[in-house]
Amino acid sequence: MTLSIRWKVAIGALLVLACGLLIARALAVRSLDQQEIVQSGQILEAQTSLVAYGLQPFLTQPEALSSTPQLQAAVRDLSARALARVTVIAPDGRVLADSAVSDRNLATVENHRTRPEIQQAIASGRGTDLHTSHSTGERTLYLAVGLSGANQANPAVFLRLGLPMTTFDREVAKLHRNLAIAFGIAFLIAVALSVWFAHSITKPLSDIAIAAQQLAKGDLGIRIRTGSRDEVGLLADTLNQMTDQLRTKIDELSEDRSQLLAMLTSMVEGVMVLDRRGRVLQINPALERMFDVTRTEARGHPCSDVFRHPQLDRLVSTVLATRINEEDEILLHPSGRRLHIEASVTDSERENEASAVLVFHDMTELRRLEIIRKDFVANVSHELRTPLTSIKGYIEALLDGAKDDPETSAQFLDIILKQSDRLNLILDDLLQLSKIESGQVQFKREPLHIQSVVERTLAMIKPLADKKGHRLVSFVKDNLPAVLGDEDRLMQVLSNLLDNAIKYTPEKGTITVAAHPILDDADQSTTATAVELSVTDTGLGISEMDRPRVFERFYRVDKARSRELGGTGLGLAIVKHIVEGLGGRVWVEANTPTGSRFIVRLPVQQEKTVI
Repeated sequence: MTLSIRWKVAIGALLVLACGLLIARALAVRSLDQQEIVQSGQILEAQTSLVAYGLQPFLTQPEALSSTPQLQAAVRDLSARALARVTVIAPDGRVLADSAVSDRNLATVENHRTRPEIQQAIASGRGTDLHTSHSTGERTLYLAVGLSGANQANPAVFLRLGLPMTTFDREVAKLHRNLAIAFGIAFLIAVALSVWFAHSITKPLSDIAIAAQQLAKGDLGIRIRTGSRDEVGLLADTLNQMTDQLRTKIDELSEDRSQLLAMLTSMVEGVMVLDRRGRVLQINPALERMFDVTRTEARGHPCSDVFRHPQLDRLVSTVLATRINEEDEILLHPSGRRLHIEASVTDSERENEASAVLVFHDMTELRRLEIIRKDFVANVSHELRTPLTSIKGYIEALLDGAKDDPETSAQFLDIILKQSDRLNLILDDLLQLSKIESGQVQFKREPLHIQSVVERTLAMIKPLADKKGHRLVSFVKDNLPAVLGDEDRLMQVLSNLLDNAIKYTPEKGTITVAAHPILDDADQSTTATAVELSVTDTGLGISEMDRPRVFERFYRVDKARSRELGGTGLGLAIVKHIVEGLGGRVWVEANTPTGSRFIVRLPVQQEKTVI
């Protein structure tokens, strides 16, 4: 189990205090013990001299020093007077008399020659020792001296006085109890003070630790509050300042990152960032759509493994190797997209930082428009050159002499007039188409009924159909909702579609005009949201390859047959721009088994809600 710093500080302080108290107790007891020994030694010195004086009569009579009742009685009397244990020991260690031993047990007392105080006395004439008595079991301070007779050089006996330390031991035991109580109280007070002191120190540190954890989780609004002005308070203030600076930096980085992501996300160009080893660091949504990959699949992987395009791989390898900006254009299969790539290098030398930035421009539409422009210029040139060449040829023929033949000149002039009318028609259609595209033509937004438009247009176009024996059929639903549109423009749309159907349908064909409402399937309601107008023929039809391009200017499915049948090649382009200008859509479908079906869908007039 891991202890908190609070308990570490508290327990450490308590251990130091406990060690100090124990050392103080040991030193106090030792000091008292030494003091008591010194005092007791002084007392023993005096008492030993008195007892030695009392034993002088026995020293003058050597036979009296044997173990006799008189000697034992004298020793007890001297012991009572001296308040100490008195022992008389022979030089060989035998105990001759002992005030603490009864007469009958005196013979059983062990030899005292090995006693430390006796050995010292034998060696130097005087010896002291403190040990537990074998006879009484009490801790006793002993003082032994050698006593000699009047005419003896060597000690006749050894006198040993023992001062029991019983009273002192009781006082020491009492002192131990008192010290234990005092130290216990002091320890309890120290525990309380240590815990409080540790809390006062560690509480700010704990708050700082909690604040640091909150910071690690991203909570930058946390603040450390402390009233102390010491190092802990300084640390708290520093962390608060660091938090403020960190929040400011993160806000700035988040704002920069949001702006960068917004730019990358909103860009129509694809962007890819690579490191020095060619691994993908970042791509934007536009590039995901271009290559049909996700950011998760691309990030961290080599560019060659993600996109698998040899030309792109060569460009990346060249840029990373030479550190020179490069450009290239690639073609994607099978989508057919054309992408122009601008590869730029950065100054970063680190392994995982951006080393190259590639910007992908989708040139597909631009290239398509360039092709359309070229085709348009070529078609316009061809369409204008054809009548001009014819006019020039017949004029030259007239100048060469054909003018002299009235019949031939009249025929040539009639052809020149027709070619001039065709040239004028082409120019009129071009001007009209240009005005529609540039917004110079203002379409009316008036409620009108499709049925009247169909009837008027069919009446106008019927003579042309009768010339080729075509049958015109009309299927218009009753009570069709009104559409918002321009009646003249809608008649122009329908007449162009019918004119094409008549031209490209073999004789005695059938041309059908139909109109019906379109319901909103999402709401499952019976209210019509649009009206669909269709022109269906039984003619040559349009191939799947040509169908997407029939509304382009001067585009012809069968160029030779189209010029043979006449027309400028701009009719369907004008139809498309008029329908879209009225808020509708136009497209063409195959009419199985033969022919084509052109469909125009126009929104109906929305009824106003009366409040």
